[in-house]
Parts: sequence; structure tokens; C-alpha cells
Amino acid sequence: MTQPNTAPLQPQAAALRIRLCTGEVLHKRLRPAKNAFRYGVFFIRVPVRALTAQAVSLPYRFFSHNRFNLLSFFDKDHGDGRQSLSKWIDDLLHAEGIHDADGEIWLQCFPRVLGYVFNPVSFWFCHRRDGTLRAIVCEVSNTFGEKHLYLLEHGDALRNGEEMQAQKIFHVSPFCEVKGKYRFRFLQTQPRNAEHSIRHVARIDYDDQQGPVLLTSISGEEQTMTDQQILKVMLRYPLMTAGVVVRIHLQALRLWLKRVPFFSKPVPPSQEVSR
Repeated sequence: MTQPNTAPLQPQAAALRIRLCTGEVLHKRLRPAKNAFRYGVFFIRVPVRALTAQAVSLPYRFFSHNRFNLLSFFDKDHGDGRQSLSKWIDDLLHAEGIHDADGEIWLQCFPRVLGYVFNPVSFWFCHRRDGTLRAIVCEVSNTFGEKHLYLLEHGDALRNGEEMQAQKIFHVSPFCEVKGKYRFRFLQTQPRNAEHSIRHVARIDYDDQQGPVLLTSISGEEQTMTDQQILKVMLRYPLMTAGVVVRIHLQALRLWLKRVPFFSKPVPPSQEVSR
């Protein structure tokens, strides 16, 4: 059992150590044909400002920053691939009129596994200095090498579990039109039997003009990353990030066999960010 609350979302204290989360991805299509799947995954939560400021090597044998390893995190996989991640996200927020996200920024994403990664969506949790969550940037990628950013904010601290919406303007799946809206919910809960553990849940549901079409989520329970934990997840989920791409195409085949309508890829949106 978990105990949700409605207080502002709070980060763990910014530190050098990266958080490793193990959990699952859920996906349920409601129409025009039903299709559902779930599979286990692991992901990381990176304190971007702390990582940018850190001048010494990370305290891991099997995880590296910008170098090949069993697991690794490369700056160029996120943002614009040129600036430091902290400068890129600050510039983006400032350009959108957000100047008070001056606390830690936690980036939730898949790491590279043996040098390979594909992140369908990564989340930037941008906090104020007092620890409250000011904004979330959803960095969405498709299999055509394109990317779009959905900025979620309303001028005040975001609260645990509150729903936020964004119009869909970016092509992800050929089995969904670029119409309708997304509904986002982000929750942090604390399992009763794990005093210091936090469970993170990100829900993204898609509605068209007739109502809900897709219900999706990614969830995981965080732990401090150690070399022992890295070896455990590598044994439990070998080649996980390559499997993400394989599963995307397998599910596309299932939808095609179920005769779900197919939509050609439109021209990507001209703006990088939508709110």
C-alpha cells in the first residue's frame, strides 16, 4: 500500500548520487481496438545542477557520465546536445517567462545500456530553491529522430497528483492522429514498508474528440545507485533500452493486424516548445 498526499511535489536533497528506479511501463488502448501491455523497466533520476557542478569522477564502477560503461548518461542525449544541461534548461525556462525555478532540476530518463538508449519521453522536474516544484518539461522523442517539448506550469507550485493538460501537436505513433490532448499526472508516494523509499509515477493519457483513447504510465521505486544495484538491474533487464524500440515495433504490428487506422507522419511543429 502507498500513501499519496496533496502537498507540493518535493525532490530528494540534491546530491552527487544518482537515483536508480525499478518499476514498470503500462499501456492500454481503449479504441478502436483494445490493446494492452506492461513490462518491467528501470530508469534514472539525475540531479542536473549537482552533476553539472561536480568536478570529480562519479563514485561508480559500472556507471559513467559521458563515457561508455554498462550504464551511462550522456548530456548530448538531452536538451540541444550542445550546451550544458543546466544552462539549456535555464535558457528554455527563462525564454518562457519562468525565472524562479532556481533549485535543483531532476531529469528522469532511461540511461544508456551498453552505449544504446532511446527515450520516448524524459521528464525535467524543475524546482524552486525552497524545494517546491515550479514546472515540468516533457521531452518527447519519436522513432523518426524528431523531438518536442511540452511545458507544464501554471505560475504556482505544482502539487502532487494534480492533472495538467496540453494539446497534442507532435507526431509519436502512426496509429494516433495529431489531434486531441494529453492529460498528465505526476505522483510521489511512500510505501509503508520502505521508510526512506519514494515511488514515482508519471501518467500520460491521450484523449481525442470522443474521449479517452490511451492510458499510459511509467512508475518505479527509487534507491540510491550502487554498483551492486547496477549489476542487479543488468541481470534482471538485459539490453532494456534496445528492448524499448523492439517493443514499440511489435506493438505497432499488433495494432496493424487489428486493423487500427494508420496515419502518415505530418510535418513536425515549427515551435520547439508548447505549453
